[in-house]
Amino acid sequence: MVTSSHEASHRIFQDRPELLAPVFRILGVPLPAPATVDVLTPDTTEIRPLERRVDSVLRIQPVSGATGGLLLAIEAQGRRDKTKPTSWAYYLAHLRAKYDCPVLLLVACQDQATARWAAGPFHLGPEGWHTALAVHPLVLGPENVPVIKDAGEAARDLALAAFSAMTHGRDPSVAAILEALATALGSADGASAEYFTELLEIGLGDSPARTIWRKLMSVGTYFPGRGTIVEESYLKGIEEGREEGRTEERSQMVLRVLDKRGIPASSALRERIAACTDADVLDRWLDRAFTAAAAEDIFAQD
Repeated sequence: MVTSSHEASHRIFQDRPELLAPVFRILGVPLPAPATVDVLTPDTTEIRPLERRVDSVLRIQPVSGATGGLLLAIEAQGRRDKTKPTSWAYYLAHLRAKYDCPVLLLVACQDQATARWAAGPFHLGPEGWHTALAVHPLVLGPENVPVIKDAGEAARDLALAAFSAMTHGRDPSVAAILEALATALGSADGASAEYFTELLEIGLGDSPARTIWRKLMSVGTYFPGRGTIVEESYLKGIEEGREEGRTEERSQMVLRVLDKRGIPASSALRERIAACTDADVLDRWLDRAFTAAAAEDIFAQD
């Protein structure tokens, strides 16, 4: 099941490709430097009526045009799944054949048990013939993603700090991790502060860490005078305490997410969202907006 935290765990690589440099250092994989990063279609469906889709696919190429480029297939994995190794093998073979380029598989996990399982190797050949076909994923999890509790360190690499916060969302020290990131965002540019604030809201899922993050952001002192959507939303709620203001901001966020994802929304649909005054309903629509295939899907369960 695709969740908002699942989406955040792999979409951050598409939105913030600078995260690849520290991640490749963690994994001990050489990365062409300098390099360009392109987002490719994650669809690996063939003519047969069987849909297969990788979470994210990036193409990494040296800017000089030299050899050494590669594809990076990224999967966010929340639990053990015995069907995944076969799907992963298919993804890798399909992408290699389609783009004629070496392929690596990176699996991002937010709990250590899943991370250890995902590391494999998964031998898919007959018993005694393990060399026939095997999958050896690269894995990011709580064991190898650094814990960043220093605001200065977080400010130097916001993407890694945000990814660290999501990965260690169940860690007992998550409050210190989130405080460091929140403080670092106070000196970031408005667009970055807004992006990472929303990313953590999504990526921490329905967890105690998300509650901590919301409380940190509700203080409003991390974005003084920036005039961002985040600052306006929370200051309006705190200073005025008006339910009308809070629901209006929520409805704007639903539409903004749809627009950012390039999903068209009709005038009637926009009017329906803008007219809603139920904060709980708007929260559900906002959660669905991050994964909906069409704008109307946010109303599907209502």
